[in-house]
Amino acid sequence: MTEAMDPGSAQPRAPARTDGGPLARVDGLSVVFRSGGREVLALDDIRLDIAPGERVGLVGESGSGKSTLALAIAGFVKGKGRRQAGQVHVAGHDVFGGDHEALRRLRATQFGFVFQNPIGTLDPTRKIERQFFDPEGAAIPRPRIAELLRDVGLLDAPRVMGSYPHELSGGMAQRVAIAMAIEHAPPLMVADEPTSALDASIRIQILDLLLAHSQCQHSALLLVSHDLSAIRRYCERVVVMYAGRIVEQGPTEAIFRRPLHPYTAALMAAMPGREGFGGQLQAIPGHPPVVHAREEACSFAPRCPRASDTCRSHRPALLALPLREVACLRVDAVAAMAEEAAGEAVAAAGGEGRPA
Repeated sequence: MTEAMDPGSAQPRAPARTDGGPLARVDGLSVVFRSGGREVLALDDIRLDIAPGERVGLVGESGSGKSTLALAIAGFVKGKGRRQAGQVHVAGHDVFGGDHEALRRLRATQFGFVFQNPIGTLDPTRKIERQFFDPEGAAIPRPRIAELLRDVGLLDAPRVMGSYPHELSGGMAQRVAIAMAIEHAPPLMVADEPTSALDASIRIQILDLLLAHSQCQHSALLLVSHDLSAIRRYCERVVVMYAGRIVEQGPTEAIFRRPLHPYTAALMAAMPGREGFGGQLQAIPGHPPVVHAREEACSFAPRCPRASDTCRSHRPALLALPLREVACLRVDAVAAMAEEAAGEAVAAAGGEGRPA
């Protein structure tokens, strides 16, 4: 669980540890990208801990910074991007503090990656069996590859091993990617929209597979997704991002049952299935902003139905509340309204709770 923090503090926290402390610690991370001759602030003072074996979901609209954060934890800030401030530690190692070889070694031993486009992550010129390597870069023996493929549900392992990526379906390719990721039982699995390119019929199978191996190997799982239902089902903690900032985080059920930040509440209201029979989903008005520099106001204020003049002129800190952290200047009023709305929703649904 993330510790309560004063986001305005300039004091760095202790590095992530392996002796009962967090596996990963993000401390004041800001990342900018160059676009159209100007810098865009993609991450703004992010502070986040991930415990060993914890399953954390990152949610928010496109452009909120979810994928940028997930990749930055592994040191992927490339192209026109640069780290402006802050630190990341994984298993006690400074992600941005070593040379290229140290970072490569850290990724190889501490991370497993499952990305959005499974076909695109595989080498199209090599058969599957020639794409499995251990953290030292050595080829993995065929019997071990076959075992890994069967573990992820690819029972005809010899055929899969002898295939090129384009000869596999999207679901099969994603299972291969998962097999590669779990080969060395990585302490942290990063899954960036792992099912968005797949048919709905196999999305649950892939997520079930990720969950099963996370539990079996006691690996932490960082799941980036637009699918709030999947986040609710598979994650213990939710981190809500907007305009490069964390605006709310806490235990999954606490946030889904009673979102406190107006943006979180708006996301929940837009979930498919919340509209009721014959109803319509509640779209969030307006568009996410493109942030060029640290804002000294609430970034969500132009879209927020509860915004006041104070919201438009003051930057909300990430406040530590029971069970969660929320960046909202009107959190007391919002909490009272959320409590009332939650009671009405439960009564209307006949006490319905978490989906099966």
